[in-house]
Amino acid sequence: MPNATGGAGVAATRPATKEKNEYVRKRQAAAVKDWLKIALWRLAIIGGVLGAWEILVRSGAVNAFLLGSPTAIAKMAVSMISSGQLMEDAYATVRATITGFAIGSAVGSLAGLLLWFSRTVSRVIDPFVVALNGVPKIALAPMIIIWFGSGIFSKMVLAAVSTFIVALLSAYQATHQIDASQINLMKSFGASKPQIFTKIIVPSSLPWIISAFRINIGLALVSVVGGEFISSDKGLGHMIFVEGNLFNLPAVWVGVFTLMIVAALLYTCVSLLEARLLPWSENKGKGPQSPSV
Repeated sequence: MPNATGGAGVAATRPATKEKNEYVRKRQAAAVKDWLKIALWRLAIIGGVLGAWEILVRSGAVNAFLLGSPTAIAKMAVSMISSGQLMEDAYATVRATITGFAIGSAVGSLAGLLLWFSRTVSRVIDPFVVALNGVPKIALAPMIIIWFGSGIFSKMVLAAVSTFIVALLSAYQATHQIDASQINLMKSFGASKPQIFTKIIVPSSLPWIISAFRINIGLALVSVVGGEFISSDKGLGHMIFVEGNLFNLPAVWVGVFTLMIVAALLYTCVSLLEARLLPWSENKGKGPQSPSV
């Protein structure tokens, strides 16, 4: 014979579950509505700027040769996409950016975490790291291009160097933001340094490391484009440089707008990575701020 109390309990949970699902659906609908509202405002701003730009050019208030026009830019974009030039240059830039970002961020983060093992080593290399961090990485581009050639590999190296220092500093600072009571508790149970490192230091440092990725993806893109400006046979930076020397403003704008789209997509990818690895993080600007060894 079924338990009357148990049956009543199950029946009582059904309305609660239904109310919870309804609440979740309302929250999701409200979130979608809010996103659409923001998206429409953004599209309205873009449309307004482009419309005003086109009107000013057609009325003669703005010199089309010096500034270009939205219609000329659109025609140039279609032409460059049809010829495959834009896709080829964008692919070269994105490939170098992602590769350099991944290598520099991974190696830098690992190095910063490993510095936790030795306070002496970190104090010895501190002035060298600070000095290298203060140098604009684009200043190293001529030497890196001489050493590694003008191809895509040198741009990857430049991006890796640019992101390495930020990742190292962020990871190292993260190891010193961990509650000492957690480490002391592990020690009281007889845990070794490697065990503390893998169980406490690395997991607790992940929010700082992932937050540094947001900074590094922009640094990597800037470094690659800067290297392409100096010496390259392909890439968006190379395209902008060449077309600028030819006074082809529509093509320059196509390159600039493509870079903006690439930057937004890369940043979104990092945000999705953070959401996947740190689902509990709200990312309210508590990431690394001028970290120092």
